[in-house]
Amino acid sequence: MSPTEAAHRRGTGRRPGPARGRRAVRPTGVERAFGPEEIIVSKTDPHGVVTYANDVFVRVSGYAEDEILGAPHNLIRHPAMPRAVFRLMWDVIPTGQELFAYVLNLAADGGHYWVLAHVTASRGRDGQVVGYHSNRRWVPPGTRRTVADLYARVRAAEDAQGSTPDALAAGAAALGAALDDAGLTYDAWVWSLAGRDDADGGAA
Repeated sequence: MSPTEAAHRRGTGRRPGPARGRRAVRPTGVERAFGPEEIIVSKTDPHGVVTYANDVFVRVSGYAEDEILGAPHNLIRHPAMPRAVFRLMWDVIPTGQELFAYVLNLAADGGHYWVLAHVTASRGRDGQVVGYHSNRRWVPPGTRRTVADLYARVRAAEDAQGSTPDALAAGAAALGAALDDAGLTYDAWVWSLAGRDDADGGAA
């Protein structure tokens, strides 16, 4: 059974349509809620075009299913997300390695929602990467604050640059410096937050 056929049996998969342009969505600062027990699931082709979205993804993103399928996954990219984090992702996942990352997403109505994303490669019978699968889970409020603080510093470094290559370099440098100061890799930093007591939110 192909991934698309399997998606049909789960209830929300369709054959992807032509890629559509993004709406001009402006962040409102209003958070969209979903539960700790819920999982947002999506699949894409090798270029990041969505081929499957589960019911939770459709509901939380605020887009209709036919607006999501066939669209680039960055349909839900929030402008406050550092480019350096996405650069890290695209450096890692095409190699077949998994990646865990904290991501701030932008919904169709301008609302936002934080997720802990687990992105893995999907492979064909020949072992080649044929797409990507992402499970995204709820993030506790204290962890969101810690991640948002670091990401704001990285994004500020990026925004101070005049070109995309310079912004990417500045963001990667800022992210790397913060992780070096903490003595952690990005993956270790993610899990240091995921495994802590979130009662007080911790510190960045």
